[in-house]
Amino acid sequence: MPLLTDCQHARMLANGRANAERMADDGNTQDFWPVVKLFCPWGAATWLLSEIDPEDEDIAFGLCDLGMGCPELGSVRLSELAAIRGPAGLTIERDLHFKPTKSLTAYAAEANEHGRISA
Repeated sequence: MPLLTDCQHARMLANGRANAERMADDGNTQDFWPVVKLFCPWGAATWLLSEIDPEDEDIAFGLCDLGMGCPELGSVRLSELAAIRGPAGLTIERDLHFKPTKSLTAYAAEANEHGRISA
């Protein structure tokens, strides 16, 4: 299964373009809601992603939690996530049931309080 559906990719790219324009204009970016939740089925790593860099569509922005107690907002290469292989060939998966309920920074504040993403 691909990490992103075509619809998710398009939404994240549109979000990335909107924030790139805002950065060029006044520097104030929009706090988007996550579009997709990815997770590691054999570990504690989780990613809530909201944007794709319009200059490099392999780079996504979101809340990244590698399961070490310090989730942070940042960027990740989608190709690197897609290349990860775990036990018995398991791969990073998309949470098909994820429905965002708040903005990315609200998830980040909650994750920093608890030391992990709890979405």
